[in-house]
Amino acid sequence: MAYKTKSWRKEMRVTVDYGYMMKNVMGERGISDAELSAIKGKAKNAFSYVSENRGKDELFMGWTELPYNQRAIVADILSTAKEIRKKFKYFVVLGIGGSALGPSMVFNALKHLHYNELPKSMRGGPAFYVEDNVDPTRMAALFDVIDPAKTCFNVISKSGATSETMAQFLIIAKELGKRGVELADNMIFTTDAARGNLVKIDKKYGGKFKKYVLPDGVGGRFSELSPVGLLPAAVLGIDIKGMLAGAAYMDEICSKPDINKNPALLCAALQYISMEKGKNINVLMPYSDRLKLMADWYCQLWAESVGKAVDNAGNTVNSGTTPVKSLGVTDQHSQVQLYIEGPYDKVITFISVKNYNVGMPIPEGFEDIPDVAFLGGHSMEELIQAENKATAYALMRAGRMNYTINLPEINAFTLGELMYMFELQTAYAGAMLNINTFNQPGVENGKKATFALLGKKGYEALKEEMDAGVSQNNKYIV
Repeated sequence: MAYKTKSWRKEMRVTVDYGYMMKNVMGERGISDAELSAIKGKAKNAFSYVSENRGKDELFMGWTELPYNQRAIVADILSTAKEIRKKFKYFVVLGIGGSALGPSMVFNALKHLHYNELPKSMRGGPAFYVEDNVDPTRMAALFDVIDPAKTCFNVISKSGATSETMAQFLIIAKELGKRGVELADNMIFTTDAARGNLVKIDKKYGGKFKKYVLPDGVGGRFSELSPVGLLPAAVLGIDIKGMLAGAAYMDEICSKPDINKNPALLCAALQYISMEKGKNINVLMPYSDRLKLMADWYCQLWAESVGKAVDNAGNTVNSGTTPVKSLGVTDQHSQVQLYIEGPYDKVITFISVKNYNVGMPIPEGFEDIPDVAFLGGHSMEELIQAENKATAYALMRAGRMNYTINLPEINAFTLGELMYMFELQTAYAGAMLNINTFNQPGVENGKKATFALLGKKGYEALKEEMDAGVSQNNKYIV
């Protein structure tokens, strides 16, 4: 494999250009060298915390070791994926949160943008769908385009108690039953090793289900490089070894506690200083349709990790910045006006691509119309890259902080680098904020309220409280 050569890895290295964050480039609204220097101690402590706790399941740091500890699992996944491609016409992921956003993001980044519309001879694998929401129209629409009997369903839930995923499971189980299909023949579980409802269901069926383990120390939003994401990617024919190799390479790059040599630590420091300066919105703007869903994945990773009410000492801090997903060039025509002339409350992170591997020349023509003719002789690759650079420059000139993550090209290796860099950045930022980066108590409260509304046993008191609140709120309905 090419990624095993040192020179190729160097060519594929993801880098960060942060000049448009700095005062000596963009002026008074930038970060001074002194401010960046002042944060180095805190950044070094954050690096030490992450390094010293690598792989600790009790701290949900198991994701740090995923690039290294899955050789046997990867071999099994590749074998299973080969059989799925032979046997099934469709592959459907049932999950929510990271269990859905991760597989969707990798699919969008590394497969044909109209993959499902291609004939199977060109796809090389089953049509692919991810069902994460519980909008009933979405599930109904799925049944219009798949035959459940010819579909492999990957049910992803560590606890097997995720309401959305298990509702989907029950609906699919009924549809398979109506067709006389054994559930274990058309389902694969990705769940806990020994606990949870999917494990109970498997035991009820005599252990017939194929199962993959979501490791104890890996939370959903950090799970894409585990079987959660590796199985769907492998079914699609994506180079999962390359993804893990890219993650390992970024881990190597980020092995130093110096922000000038560790891009993930640098990004965390920049975001931390920006928070201190009142920048409470964090925009991720990739300039590639293939990376559009990277912004969705990142929004969950950042929001659930840094948005916390209290710090590790119990102090109320209400930490975090609001992540916003954007897409260049599309959102130059919908959001950038606000970013350039609105409040000074944002940091924009661009993801730029050096080589799209599809130039798409723009023909010459209509020389008598200068506004059209100037495009001729260029390419769409040149155009999107020029618009990316121009937008970053315009923001800088307007005093708006932004920095750029550069990808040499989009492939499994560089995507693995990018994912791991974002995960490290998030972990470092959480450590700098002195919060629990890996829990999600706010999400859990919403889950409990849902249980109460649907009459789950043990939540009767909460149901009464909510009913009383609804009654009180009725007076405010117009």
